[in-house]
Amino acid sequence: MIGKLLRRPGGAVGFSILLLVLLAATFAPLLAPHDPNAQNLLTRLQPPVFDGGTWDNILGTDHLGRDILSRLIYGSRVSMFVSFVTTAIACLLGTTIGILAGFYEGMVRTMLMRMVDVFLAIPYILFAVAVVGALGAGITTLILVLAMTRWVQFARIVYGQTLSIREKEYVEAARVRGNGQLRILLAHVLPNLATPIIVVMTLEIAFMIVMESALTYLGLGVAPSTPTWGWMLAEGKDYMMIAWWASVIPGLAIVVTVLGINLLGDALRDILDPRLKL
Repeated sequence: MIGKLLRRPGGAVGFSILLLVLLAATFAPLLAPHDPNAQNLLTRLQPPVFDGGTWDNILGTDHLGRDILSRLIYGSRVSMFVSFVTTAIACLLGTTIGILAGFYEGMVRTMLMRMVDVFLAIPYILFAVAVVGALGAGITTLILVLAMTRWVQFARIVYGQTLSIREKEYVEAARVRGNGQLRILLAHVLPNLATPIIVVMTLEIAFMIVMESALTYLGLGVAPSTPTWGWMLAEGKDYMMIAWWASVIPGLAIVVTVLGINLLGDALRDILDPRLKL
C-alpha cells in the first residue's frame, strides 16, 4: 500500500506533508526552539529571518514576543489530536448508524435516516455556538461539537454502500447457510465498506483541521493559553499591516497541511477504488 501510494506524485507529497506534521506534533518538546508561551516584549513583532529578523526566532515573534515557530510546532499537536480523535468518533458513530439503516428495513431505517436529515439541516456554526454556550469552551467541547456535526457524512455514504452490498450474492449465500444477521454484518458487509470509509476518514481529517482552526478563531475552541493555529490567526489579524507573519505563517501551515491530506485522500481513493482501474 505504501509503495503504491509513494509511486503517485500526489500521494507522495501528501504522505510526506502529513508525516512531517505528525512528527512535529509528536516530538514538539524536542523540536521547538523556545517555550511556546514564553513572552519577551523586548523582541515583540520581530520579523522572520528571511525578512530581516534573527536566527534566534526564525519565523519571527508575535505581539507578545512569543516565538512563532515554537507555537506553530506545538499548535500542530492540538490540530492533529482534535482532528484524528474527532474523525474516529464521527466514523464510529456514523458507520454504525449507516450500516444499521442500510441493512435493516422498516422503522429502524426510517428513524435513523430521519435523524441524519435533522443533523444535516443544522448549521455547523450555530450548533457550535449553542453547545459551547451550554458547556463552555475547551478541547472536550470542541471534539464533541465537531463529532456531532460530521458523523452524518459517514452515515450517508455507509448507508448507500450498505444498500448495495446487502443485495450481493455472497450476502445471500451467507443467509442461505444460516448465518445470523450480526455475523453477516461483521463478516461480509463491514469489510467491504473499508475502502469508502478510509477515503472519507482521510478527507474528514482535513476538514476537521479547518473547522478546529475556524472555531478557535471565533473563540469557540480551546483556551487562549493553549497554542493553536486558530488562536495564532485570531491574535495576528490585528497586526496584519505591521506584522504580516503573525497570521500569514499559521494560515500557510493550515493550507499546506489540508492540501497534503487532500492529496493523500485522492491517492488512496485511486488505489482502493476498483472502478477507477477499469
